[in-house]
Amino acid sequence: MSQNTQSVVTRLDPVTFEVLKNAFVNLVDQMSEQILRTCYSFVIYSRDFSSAICDAQGNTIMQGTQDISVHVGTLHLTAKAVLEDFGDDIHPGDVFLVNDPYRGGTHFCDVRIIRPVFYNDQLIAFMQSNGHWADVGGSVPGSFNVQSKDHYGEGMRIPPVRLWSQGRYLSDVANLMVSNMRVPEERLGDLRAQSEATKVGEAQLVRLIEKYGIETVLTAFEEVQNYVERLGRSRIAELPDGTWETTDYIDMDPEIGDQLIPINIRMTIQDDEIYYDLNGSHPYISCFLNSGFGASFSAVISGTKTFFPDIPLNSGFYRFVHVELPENSVVNAPWPVAVTGFCSGAYEKIMNAIFELWSEIMPERALACSFNLEYLLIGGWDRRPGYDNYFMWYDWMAGGHGGRAYKDGANALSPVFGVGLSIQPCEGQERLSPVITTHHEIVADSAGPGKFRGGAGVRKGGILTECENTVMSYCCDRSRSVTWGIQGGLPSLPHGAKLHPDTEEERFLGTVFSNVPLKPGTSFDRPSAGGGGLGDPLERDPRLVLEDVIDGYVSIERARKDYGVLIKEIDREIDLFEIDEEATEREREYIRTHRKAWLEEDMKSVEAKYNSGEIDALDVIRRHGVIIDYATGKVLPVSTEQYRTMLRKRTLAYWS
Repeated sequence: MSQNTQSVVTRLDPVTFEVLKNAFVNLVDQMSEQILRTCYSFVIYSRDFSSAICDAQGNTIMQGTQDISVHVGTLHLTAKAVLEDFGDDIHPGDVFLVNDPYRGGTHFCDVRIIRPVFYNDQLIAFMQSNGHWADVGGSVPGSFNVQSKDHYGEGMRIPPVRLWSQGRYLSDVANLMVSNMRVPEERLGDLRAQSEATKVGEAQLVRLIEKYGIETVLTAFEEVQNYVERLGRSRIAELPDGTWETTDYIDMDPEIGDQLIPINIRMTIQDDEIYYDLNGSHPYISCFLNSGFGASFSAVISGTKTFFPDIPLNSGFYRFVHVELPENSVVNAPWPVAVTGFCSGAYEKIMNAIFELWSEIMPERALACSFNLEYLLIGGWDRRPGYDNYFMWYDWMAGGHGGRAYKDGANALSPVFGVGLSIQPCEGQERLSPVITTHHEIVADSAGPGKFRGGAGVRKGGILTECENTVMSYCCDRSRSVTWGIQGGLPSLPHGAKLHPDTEEERFLGTVFSNVPLKPGTSFDRPSAGGGGLGDPLERDPRLVLEDVIDGYVSIERARKDYGVLIKEIDREIDLFEIDEEATEREREYIRTHRKAWLEEDMKSVEAKYNSGEIDALDVIRRHGVIIDYATGKVLPVSTEQYRTMLRKRTLAYWS
């Protein structure tokens, strides 16, 4: 056990420490409120941003209460990048910008504004505001190009650069950057909003110094980090030592085709420290779903922090969590490998795998796999009367979180990638772009079945109106590595987007595509998955299944197939249904007797049944564990065997 858990030496009295610790959180939250009220981008307005205060060495002193998880564990890295590049050439009134994912950032769209704070000519802190800009250049609107193999097709890579020099705005530098981005006036607006947010943080810090004194505040910087380290180590020391290991998958490498891409995580608890080893993860792949070091480190920290919600977040947390990310891998891709889609690729796979590991250690907080983040981007020229400008329709959806210990998963929630994200209001989107939302509703049967089912996913679609030179791109995953359950729970449903749904022109585009041309009148639709189930579905109380049918979360057919519960519809108008208890008992015994054999059925036979209409996509996934290319209807044998191996470990092993 380390000295940090054996002895406590503090230099502040408890009251002053608590006041300043919470004042730092409040300071960061005030920065967030500033950017929320002054940003230009609808994406940032929907809370795709974060803020932080760092000390003079770049270490995070505190993040806010509603920062999205993907920025956790990265903001100190970009502050340190400014120090590395500028050293002693940092002055009062300077402001820097960086978006470099190979220098500790996440992807090019996440742009960080960093303001050094001086007091009596001494550098004492950095204020940082990080916002997702809707476009930073590149070959497709929104800067999400699945076909890019390197960063040159993804957008501008900006290493630490000075934008204000001793208070003087360097407009030429700013104009150089935004001139290479779509809708440059919006980019400049977000730049100014983020800069003003850091100024608010600076003013609040100076106010604290004038009240408590510089030495007290600087001491508090150290003490809050030591406190988090001390608290974290004490919590880890209470847990059993040991090693746990699991694997999750990205759907594929386009150049390989039929093969899930493994991300392997080996976690060890030793005394009061945690070690994560991601060796065994696949080499980087030929599309943008790779992750750089900073983003993968963030995923590890966020996944761990989920199970310790009461511990504040600063660099003290990083002292007892050690992460090994193999070079040249899908979790630590080097420059210039494409990484913009990391958010839908490696990131959430790391988080969900870590959830599974901690669910074994803390079963009272167990959490099955949650739905995968997805971005649908439509960009082009807005030809509506009175507009006539470039537009960006940039949308993410809610979905289902995994089933929990003793409780169902949350319905229609933001992804674990960014729990602080808001779901964008359709009315705002329609005002800003020529895209009308036609439906936005919970998807029946999307929740992974389990004793505690996953949360339900959502279906959203729309239609284009007056537009020109318009294209669509989609960043998603889990059409093959379908959202899985744990401890006997079953999967959700495959992701994927369609054009012209429910018509003769229907076209399934899958989960990753770019630059698909669109015309006025084009309709589209895509579901988000629900969360995976936790526990054996045959152990779910039939009365809870009945309630799910009444609420529209589960259909009568899937109640029988997934839960073995037979429900009679008496009068749907008044939600009058009843359980056939004798038939339910027989059906559950039938499923219990046959379900292991279903998961071993010849995959070609399953393919034939699917294409003939004898079974549907949920039967294919949940009963047979078969992965199909839904664009062709063909089985994917390698992916199927990998997925079945996963099901045998996470699901079959828990069935009686």
